[in-house]
Formats: sequence, C-alpha cells, structure tokens
Amino acid sequence: MADQHSKSQIFRHPMRSILLLIAIFILLSGCATAQSYTSGNKKAIKLFEEAQALYHQYKLGEAEKLLNDALSKDAEFVEAQTLLSYVLIDKGEYEEAEKSFRRAIEIDEDAIPNNLFFLGQLVLNDGKYEEAKSFLDRFLEKGGVNENMRQKSRDALEKIDFAISAMNNPVKFNPINLGPGINSEHAEYFPSLTVDEATILFTRRLPSPNSPQGFNEDFFMAHKENGEWNQAYNISKPINTEFNEGAPSLSADGQLLIFTACELYGNYGGDRLGLGSCDLFYSQRQGKNWTAPYNLGPTINSKHWETQPSFSADGKTLYFIRGIRDRSGNRNGNIYISELNQDLMWSKPVPLSSTINTPLNEESVFIHPDGQTLYFSSDGHPGMGGLDIFMSRKDENGNWSKPINLGYPINSFRNENSLLVASDGRTAFFASDRDGGYGDLDLYKFELDTSFSPKQVSYFAGKIYDSETKKTLDARFELIDLKTAKVAVESYSDPTNGEFLVTLPAGKEYALNVSKDGYLFYSENFSLGESSANEPRKEDIPLSPIKLGEKIVLKNIFFETAKFDLKEKSKVELDKLIQFLNDNPTIKIKVLGHTDNVGSDASNKVLSDNRARSVSEYLIKNGVDQARIQSEGFGSAQPIADNSTEEGRAKNRRTEFEIVGM
Repeated sequence: MADQHSKSQIFRHPMRSILLLIAIFILLSGCATAQSYTSGNKKAIKLFEEAQALYHQYKLGEAEKLLNDALSKDAEFVEAQTLLSYVLIDKGEYEEAEKSFRRAIEIDEDAIPNNLFFLGQLVLNDGKYEEAKSFLDRFLEKGGVNENMRQKSRDALEKIDFAISAMNNPVKFNPINLGPGINSEHAEYFPSLTVDEATILFTRRLPSPNSPQGFNEDFFMAHKENGEWNQAYNISKPINTEFNEGAPSLSADGQLLIFTACELYGNYGGDRLGLGSCDLFYSQRQGKNWTAPYNLGPTINSKHWETQPSFSADGKTLYFIRGIRDRSGNRNGNIYISELNQDLMWSKPVPLSSTINTPLNEESVFIHPDGQTLYFSSDGHPGMGGLDIFMSRKDENGNWSKPINLGYPINSFRNENSLLVASDGRTAFFASDRDGGYGDLDLYKFELDTSFSPKQVSYFAGKIYDSETKKTLDARFELIDLKTAKVAVESYSDPTNGEFLVTLPAGKEYALNVSKDGYLFYSENFSLGESSANEPRKEDIPLSPIKLGEKIVLKNIFFETAKFDLKEKSKVELDKLIQFLNDNPTIKIKVLGHTDNVGSDASNKVLSDNRARSVSEYLIKNGVDQARIQSEGFGSAQPIADNSTEEGRAKNRRTEFEIVGM
C-alpha cells in the first residue's frame, strides 16, 4: 500500500525542521575561522562563506551553485559538501541529498557526525533498513551533542528493528483492483462504504488547469450489481464544486455524508467561509438528491484544520482529525471524537488518549461498524518508517488497547493510509499507485488477516409504511440491546421512500421499536447469532394509525415458562408503552394475554389473566392512571398461528394491547 508522499516528518518540504536548523547552526557556528575548516583552499572557503550567506536568505539555487564551485576547487571540503546536502533537502531533492551526504561521510565521517544522522534518516525513508541502522548506530557511538537528534535516532532504530522483524514475518496480502467501474486514469482514494456494501463513495482527483493546484477533487459514487461495481458517477452539485471536496464518510445507511472542504462553503451564520483552514460539512440524501452542504459549526470546527471524518454506524459518534501546527510549522494531526446528545447536539470534541494519539502525526481514522475497532495511520507508533496503519480495540470500559501494526507488506517504508474495512470484517479497501493499475492511485481490496479483524456485524434493512394506505413513512426507530437495555441504534427512515438500513453487532438479542406521531408503535424482537453476519435481516414494517379497536402485539414482553413474573428485559418494551400513553393522554387500552394450547384450558386462562395483569400493574406502578388500563386473559382461545409447531406456539404465546377509548 502506498501514497505519493514517502518522506518522514524530519524532511517535510518546504518548511525547514527544527532538527535541520539545529544541525545547520552547529555546522556554521563551528566554521568561524579558516583554521576550523577541513579545506585550506582560500577560494573554496570564500565561495563556501558566500553560499552560507545566501542560504541564510533561503536563496537555495544561488547557494547550490556556489557550493558546487567550492567543491570544484576542493573536492574534500566536508563543510561545503554538508551544506550542499542541506540545500538539497530544503529543495526536496532527497535522492541527490542522499548522494551528497554519502560523499561527505566518505571524505570524513568524524568531521561532522550529524551527517550520519541525516543520511540514516534518508535511507530509512527509502526502506534501506540495514543501512539506516548502521548509520544511526555510528552516529550514537560518536556522541552527537544534540539530545533531540539522539532521541530521534533511538526512535528510528526501534522502527528499524520492528521493520526487519515484520519483513521476516509477512502477513497475508493479495490486493485486487476494484476494476474499471471504479478506477480511471486519474487518482481515486479515500473510499467510504455503506454497511450493506452495495454503495461506495470515493474521491477522484481530476485535472483542472485553472485551479492553483492544477487539479480538482470531487466525489464519485458507484453501486454494486450482481457482485460487480457499476460505472462510478460524479455526484455533482450541490456537493461537488470547482473547489476541492475530500475525505468523505458515509453513514451506515448512505443517507448522511460528512466530508472536508477548505476553499468554499462554510457560511456559518451566513457571512463567512468556514471557521478554519479546513472544516467538516454534512449533507443529507433525499431520494436521489443531496441537500446543500452545511458547516458542522464551531463546536466541531475550529481555527485549526479538521478533516478525514469517520461517523460511527450507530449514528452517535464522530471521529475526525484535527491538525495543529507545531513550532517548526509542521501540521501534526490527532484523532478527536464528538458525540451526539439526546437533543442531537454535538459535544465538545476531545482527543483520544495517549494510547492512540502521539506527539507526531495520526490521520485516516476509521471506526468499524462494530463500534469497537479503530483503524488509523500514524508515524508516532513503532512501524516501518513513515505512516503505518494500526488497529486498536475498545474494551467494555471504553478504553482503547495498545495499537497493533498491521504488518508487512500492508505497511511499508512509504506512507500508508485511507484504509476501510467492510462490515463483514474480512474485506479491506485502500488506495495504491502500485504497478498494474488503471492510472494514478487506484482503489483495491484485500482479505484482512483474521488477527486484525473487527467483531462480526450484520445489518437490518427494510421500509416503513402505513398499514392501510401502504404509503411509505418517515418514522423514528430504535434498536435496543435487550441484555444491557442500551440503545444500539437510533435513527429515522428516509422521508422520501421510508427506507432504512442499520448495522448491528452479531451475537446479540435486540428489541425493535418504531414510532411516529398518529400511529401505534411497532414492536419486534430478534436475535443475531455469530453466524448471522452473513445473513442480514430484511423486513418491511407496517405502522397502524391510532384508532378505536386497533391492536398491537408487544413482542418484547417476556415471562418465565408457565409463570407470570415479568423478566427484567421486558422493561424496555413496557417503558416504550408508558411513553406512548404519556404522549397520547386521552387513550385507554386493554392489555390482552394469550397462551398456546399446551396444558388445560383452565390453567391457560388463569396464566394469561395473570400475565395481562402483571403488565397492567407495571404500567400503573410507573405512573399510568389506573382508569386508563384494563386487562384480560384469553388462554389459548384466540390463536394466530398453528399450535402443532413450536414456531406457531411461540407466536400464540403473546401479549397485546387494544385501544378501547380515545
């Protein structure tokens, strides 16, 4: 995996790093007199000193010419060769800088030990690990005076040891190009995927001769049909503009898009273009169209640089990168999170702990739909040299584990980023300019090693409609983990077509509640075993208008076998019923109990009476006026399914309520 930027933080161009400036200061301050130089050639020294003055003015081309002239007078002039190396670094000509440092060390590596440090960093950035180790070990042996550089050397040696070990123990990695439907002669990167893996959104970099950068980044979308991606299309305005849009994050159902824009948009309050250098924006899908993008506002966006969002599948948490410039002018990113409260307001973003964030750079954050597995890129954790991709898991207390490097050859000496892992936990997507593609960066997929896989998830999809008119509805729905009584997903169906799609961790039992003003709420429960990750649940949901005589089955009321004591997990459903009655204070209901036909009619009648009464007593105990509640048991007299099968008997063992007054 690779992008097009392969130099580490020490050599970020065009800003000079603190380490480089320190090294130059040490070099130049040690050359105050002719007797301090390694050359005795007066013409060479004069040219060198003139080059120093030009270098201080950052006139790199003129300084380079004079240094080459000085070296033509004295090819053994270490100071001139070293300053030429620094000039080449500042110009971003790293291969030539490496050659120049090699020449300086060949002349006399003891004259300026810092040359060993910088040459070690340069060859490390090209993946020459053994050679880098040799140079950095020698630098430390010579006792370099700058402790910052010595610490950088020790950090680099740790990465080198990791890289050599990783290359000797490669992970499984067989990337497959996503094909001509997705990829083109241009660069494609930063993919985002819906939970059903049927829709992909990504950034494409298009030529734009009139823009300052010479290119324009737009979003493209494609849909899968019969296992193959259809031709990607530009999603156009109002999202794509003549400026750059990048780093998209689609919600699990594909209805919400959060992305980064830097040059346009903003208009927060109507009179300004954004709040910082780059801001996060959102747009909602309405049928085939998208709403005009809107700035997420000053709670999320700041005077700094916000980018690369990842929106959790439960619709509650936003992960993103905030970049802040350090003293040397480099912009280091850290991962921040913000959560939506019950009023749908964002909380103040906070950085993840130092377990994840480092003093260096974190970027390309992605939270898997399981909500517990985080993937991100960093050059601050032990890795292969540049930005590597890491994985961390969140425990039940909300703490993140020590990041795990995804290993070689997923990671290399280049910068790796923009990893996406599908909901199945097995398929990963990334951008690469490797040989055999369609042009520039292409999107690829590969099977992720199981040691880096997230928890299995499934999804629940369908549409919500009026049971009488069959018209689709926009309705609120909740999926609740019955074991913990916590809301796993809370969202709304699409207002244009009533469709919904949500992701759910496998291996759990869920209660579903769907509600809309003017309708009875809908109740359902189901289990997703570990094997359900490959078998998504699909169900269309009818809502019945509130009217006299209308009934609803409370499918999340549970009793012990042959008993009428309510199980603890029934309270989730009962509290929803209380909320419904509070929202509709004129409604009166009758709670109806039913059993299967196992046992005598008399015992079943008593059991169903008691069960209906248990529900009524819970409602009254929790504030519902007794005058609004009736209860009655019918035993096995009103079956709704065949009692000859276990499935049928389970359906017949039910609790309902009927509207008896309004």
